[in-house]
Formats: sequence, C-alpha cells, structure tokens
Amino acid sequence: MVDAHAPRAVWQAVRANAGFRRLLALRLVSQFGDGLFNAGLAGAILFNPERAAGPWAIAASFAVLFLPYSVLGPFAGALLDRWDRRLVLLGANLGRLVLVLAVAALLEVGAGDLAVLVTALTVNGCGRFVNSGMSAALPHVVPRAQLVPLNSFAIAAGSVASFLGAAFMLVPRQLLGADDAAAASIISLVAVPVAAALWLAWRFAPHALGPGTEAEAGAASAVLAVVTGWVDGARTVASVPTVAATLAGLAAHRAALGINSLLLLVIVRHTDGPQVAGLASAALFTTAVGVGAFLAAAVMPWAVRRWGRYRTANAALAAAALIQLAGAGLRLSVMLVCALLLGLAGQVVKLCADSAMQLDVDDALRGHVFTVQDALFWISFIGAIALAASVVPPDGRQPLLVVAGSAVYLAGLVAHAVLGRRAS
Repeated sequence: MVDAHAPRAVWQAVRANAGFRRLLALRLVSQFGDGLFNAGLAGAILFNPERAAGPWAIAASFAVLFLPYSVLGPFAGALLDRWDRRLVLLGANLGRLVLVLAVAALLEVGAGDLAVLVTALTVNGCGRFVNSGMSAALPHVVPRAQLVPLNSFAIAAGSVASFLGAAFMLVPRQLLGADDAAAASIISLVAVPVAAALWLAWRFAPHALGPGTEAEAGAASAVLAVVTGWVDGARTVASVPTVAATLAGLAAHRAALGINSLLLLVIVRHTDGPQVAGLASAALFTTAVGVGAFLAAAVMPWAVRRWGRYRTANAALAAAALIQLAGAGLRLSVMLVCALLLGLAGQVVKLCADSAMQLDVDDALRGHVFTVQDALFWISFIGAIALAASVVPPDGRQPLLVVAGSAVYLAGLVAHAVLGRRAS
C-alpha cells in the first residue's frame, strides 16, 4: 500500500528548501523550452508539407540531432566536475539562446534539412549539458536523506514541463500553419523559456552548485579533463555495480523506445498524413509516455522503500517486456495504453539509475558518469532506430519489431540482474 503521507512529506521538503526550489524552477523552464524546441523541429522536418520524410529520413534526423553529441558529451561532461557548474549552466543557456534564433533564421530562409539539423544538434547539445549539470548539482542543494524523493519529484516535474512545451507547440502551429515560415515563428518562441533559464542560472551564487572544493583542488587542467572524460566516466561506471546495472537496463529501455518511436512516426504519417493530424497523433503518444513518467515519481520511492532499488528495477524491466508484447497488434488505441505503461516502467529504471549515480558515485566523478549515461541514452535510442529503419515497411506495419523490443527489454533485465547482484 502506498504511504499516504509521502506526497505531503515531499511537498514539505520542497517548501523548506529554497535552493531546491530555485534549481527546480530552472529545470522547469529549461525543459519546457526543450519540449517546445524539439516538437517545433519535428513539425518543421517530419510533418512539413514542404519537406518529405520516410523511415530513413526520420532515422537520419534523429541521428544528426543526438548521436554526435552523445559520442562527444562524456568528454565535455568532465568540465562539470572541474568548473563552476553555475558558470557552465550560464554558458550552455547563452549558447542555446543564440543557436535557437539561428535555427529560426535558417527555417525562415528555407535552408536545407542538413543545415537546420546540424544547428539544432548544437542546441540539443547545450540542452543535454544543462540537464546533466542540474542533475549533478542536485546533491549540493538537497540533503542526502531527501535525495531520492526530491530527485524523483524534480525529474517528474521536468518531464511534465517538457511535454507541456511539446503540447503548447500545437497551438501556434494550428494558428500559423505547417510551412517553413510558420516553423520559424514557432522556434523563435523557444527563446523565451531559454532566456528565463539563463536568468535563473545567474541567480545562483558562484560555486553554489559544485563541484566541491576538494574536486577542484586535485583536478588536472580542464583540457586534460576533456580528453580523459570518457575514460574516467566509463571506468567509474564499470567499478560501481549499481550504476553499471541500472545503466544497462536504461539502455535497453531506450533501445525499445527507439523502435517504438520509429514505428509510430511511420504509421501516423501513413495514416493521417503529414499535416497537423499526424503531428497531433505523435504528440498524443508522447504525452502518454510523459504521464507514465510522471506517475513513476510516486511509484519509484515507495517501491524502493519496500523492495530496494535492485528488485524495483528488475520488476520494471520484466513488466516492460510484457507490456511491449501487448502492442504487437499495432492497434493505435492499444499502443497508446502501452506507451503510458512503458513510460512508467522506463522512468522507474531511469530514476533508479539517477539515484545510483547520486548516492553511490563521488561528487568529483558524478558529472563524468551523468554524461556517460547521456551518451548511452541516445546511442542506444539512435542505434535501435537505425536498425528498425532497415526493415520497417513504408506503412510501418511490422509486428516483429515490437517483439524485438520485448526481447531487448528481457536482455536488459538479464544484464541488470547479473550486474546488480554484485551490489545487492
């Protein structure tokens, strides 16, 4: 039975912690901007009557947006452990503001997909940097005893803000249209939440978000930190069984999500056409995943108290494998319910991974590990999309891909169970 006092306790902890509230406000406006930008970009590239997008074009769009940063992110992430994280958040948000306006300008002049996507890549790179920085900074504003519930609350609230940003995009799109000029206007709106995030980051005192002084005193030069960031992060992940186990499970979830995302986009484009109806269907599924992620904020802390992180993540991965199979009929109504439940199960695994990195990794290496997670997050997602694009038919009707997603979840369960057993 769920503890009825838990939500009240979390809310009281939020009210009592001014530093957490300020970091939460930064997360909310930042992720609202992320949702608005990515949804606007999806509308501009994938659901634009002036541009065409088949399965390989969809896969290429995702790859150009996320894969290069995911490969290079762990190197840059080492800076989170050696430079003032407040300063990093300021720089990343300022860069994001300038680049968002550049993407809008490219759309306005009708630039090709490659120019738009490469510029958008750097926008999302800055966004990932902001999110990793906020997660790494959380232990500096939250007492250790409150870290798990407040992290769950922050992640859930951020997910809701992201999906609200994506949903809000449909309003100006309905009013302005679906062509390049309308997409440019929608992307320009992203400057508002990004500017707000820049201001909120400025309000923190220097060094208030870490890293600790002991990390800075013993740090090598920032250049060396960048060069060795991936190696240090990967070595830390391998040496902490709880982190290695939950990241293996998280990679499986992201791979299955990649398969499902490609199937959904191809199906709704084939069924509803490239106008607002198709984008609205995609947004509905994205919202279902977000609602599931929000519910995970209530389920995960209770489940961890009752069963521990190890068994909770095992149960979430096992449930996800069964839920995935239920969508093999490719009926949109059933797939919508599956999307909600998979969002719940996947977010439970994600929160277990965050908790492992925040509780079991030293602050001097936490930024390394969060950026390794970010790389794994997107490499598994993009890799699965690329593989699925090679076999998906033009109408997206390929039930065996859904079954393959279930097998991926089972592989993640085995990896998590084996790796996590060492820690438990």
